[in-house]
Amino acid sequence: MATPKIRAAGAGPNLTLRPMSEHDLLEVVEIEEQSGLSPWGWDAYHKELQSAEDVVMLVATQHFVPATEPEESVAGFIVSRLITDELHINNIAVRPDSRRMGVGARLLNGALLWAREKGAKRALLEVRASNVAAQALYRRCGFEMTGRRRRYYRMPQEDALIMSLSFAKQARSTR
Repeated sequence: MATPKIRAAGAGPNLTLRPMSEHDLLEVVEIEEQSGLSPWGWDAYHKELQSAEDVVMLVATQHFVPATEPEESVAGFIVSRLITDELHINNIAVRPDSRRMGVGARLLNGALLWAREKGAKRALLEVRASNVAAQALYRRCGFEMTGRRRRYYRMPQEDALIMSLSFAKQARSTR
């Protein structure tokens, strides 16, 4: 995975996007648990890190000055994979105390930028039908609801909404 360091414009001077590393996995799993995502766990993220160049895994890190906490803390993460010409967003989550600060949008936009540069034509994701905050974020980033998967999620069992973004349509709307 060759992803450049991305400065998160507009997120304040202490937030940076960068490729996820093995050193981030404990915090990533902690955020996953705090967010109620379908659990992947350390092993699955580690295996995904070993994948070929068709995977983009980013973390948003916060730098604390003065250093009252660790030098750098993971505020959120995104895991996605390019399959042919389609980016599939597998997981995205933000630490509860970092939500509603633009971290999720910057992570999502970082992955979308990477996918466009790789020639993707669209992006796709599933979101819990009850997760209206995430749905609003995805709509702000240009995604539209395109389908539903009945009883897709477990614990609790729930439908998934399928949302997609066409890069061609997005390019036409920004002209």
